[in-house]
Order: sequence, then structure tokens, then C-alpha cells
Amino acid sequence: MSSKPVLRDRSQNNHPDKSRPQQRDMPIGDCPHADAEMTRVLKTAPLRMASDPSSGVITFWRHDPLHDVVRPMADHVIMTFPAEPVRFERRDGNVFVHGMTRPGTVTVIPAGSTSRWDIYQPLSVLQLYLPQATLNRVAHEASTTAPGELVERTAHPDPITSRLLLSAADALEGCAALDTLFRHQLTDLLATRLLTAYGGSPATIQPVMGGLSPKVLGRAIERLRSDSDADLSLAALASDAGLSRFHFCRAFKESTGLSPHAWLRQHRLEQAMNMLRDTDVSVVSVAAALGYSSQTAFAAAFRKLTGETPSDWRRRMR
Repeated sequence: MSSKPVLRDRSQNNHPDKSRPQQRDMPIGDCPHADAEMTRVLKTAPLRMASDPSSGVITFWRHDPLHDVVRPMADHVIMTFPAEPVRFERRDGNVFVHGMTRPGTVTVIPAGSTSRWDIYQPLSVLQLYLPQATLNRVAHEASTTAPGELVERTAHPDPITSRLLLSAADALEGCAALDTLFRHQLTDLLATRLLTAYGGSPATIQPVMGGLSPKVLGRAIERLRSDSDADLSLAALASDAGLSRFHFCRAFKESTGLSPHAWLRQHRLEQAMNMLRDTDVSVVSVAAALGYSSQTAFAAAFRKLTGETPSDWRRRMR
């Protein structure tokens, strides 16, 4: 291995710029999806996983030291690291990269590529598995060009992308409607970021001017407020407005000052406050009425927004 050229990790000062679109080692159609390949390589199950066919898969792993080849996958894989630095080596053809995983860095494994990984300690990692179809859709909606390949990066300093991906671990609140809407928005936002930062050539995202018309905004808010089993996915909201997901999110925020997910979260919080203040129903019943999977999930979301538990807030307001 000493005969191979060594590229220092970008977190080191002497890392040369070797950015390049990764050449695919086999046709994408013949590759397994990233969740299956990562399960094989990491030899465990993710601690948390959220999957959506129209967007991608978000997983959080805690795995043991790793010494294996990651085979070509059908999806682009984007990783970030929330915890302690861990020493690693990655070999891709005649390129050898070694360094430390660190908070605020990301790794990009383009679809169809393969590499050998040696990770010498247990590692916590958050991963996004992004189909090329999602990149193509977001690029089309943003009026830019989708890359044929993403640029490969290994533990590359990128606090913006890292924070976006890490927010997935914090913001899955145990409420199905909120979680789904958040994942859709987050995945589209990450795809937009990847197009501009790792597309291999500069991408210009066309700005979206203006908000939703009062009629369209009213329909969207009516759907978000619905207590029925209405589809609250980003795709359904955008389709009802006659817009792409990308343009709907931008226009909704222009009109309300909040993303659709943030608006719905605020609305559910107001409902919870009204029920806690004006009725004697239990906290468990409030959580169930608002669609939370458990009292614990509801209490965590409520405390995150108010700084108090539902019970403490109720006692203070009465």
C-alpha cells in the first residue's frame, strides 16, 4: 500500500483538490439499493430509519469497526458524523484517502462506485440514500441541470450539508404527518444543496419570486389543518396547488414566513395548548388526538418548542 498515492483527508491542511465525478464500476440498474448494501457491510440494523419512495432513505447507524469493500450501489450515499472523531482509510482504485471523521464533515459516495473501507473504532453516522431520480426531479423543478454523477468526497468539511442531514435525527417527532412532511422538505433541500456543491460543475438555482395566491394558500392551509386522514405529503400539497414540490415550498414560505412543516408543527402546538388549557383530557389523550405515536414523543416535541413539559405548562396556565 505504500506504493499508492496518498491523499490526505480534507480536514488536513495539505489535502490537494482531487474532486472529480466518480466513474461507475457497473450499471446502476444492476446494483443493490444502498440500504441493503449498508446492512450487509455494517452487519447490523440502523438504530433509526425513515424511507420514502418519492425522495430517499434516511438512516442513523452505530456500528462496530469496519474492514470491507462497499460494493456499487443504486443510490448516492451522503454521510455525516455527529459524534467523536474516528480514524478511517478509504481505497478507491489507485486513490488512498485517510484521516478522521469529524462533526461538520460529509462523505459522498456516488451511485455505482465501489471502495474499500477500514474504520478502526465504533462509529455513529447519519446517512442519506438519494436516488438519481430525486436529483433529476429537483434539478428540473429548480430549472437547473442534474449531474450525471456527483463528485466524490471523503470526510470533507461542509457544515451546511452536515447540519441539514443531522437535523433529520433531531426533528423526527413521532407524529406521522409531521415526520413525512419534514422528510420530504429535508430531502429536497439536501438534493438542492448537492446539486450546487457536488454536481461537478456550478449549478445556478433560479430564484422563486412571489408567494401563493390567496385561494391556493387557503386550500393548502385547509388541508394542513384537516383532522381527517387527508394526505399531508409534500407531493399532495404541491399537486393541489398545481406546482412542483420545490416551487410550492418556496412560495408557501414566501406567503407565511414558515415552511409547510414548520407551519404544521406550530398549528399542532397551538391545538395542544388549547386542549391542555381548556379541557381536562389527559396528556396521553392529547398526544393521541394530535397524531403522536406516544406520550413521550409528544412531550419531547412540546418541550422542544416551549421549554416545558405539557404537564408543567398546563399547571402554569391554570
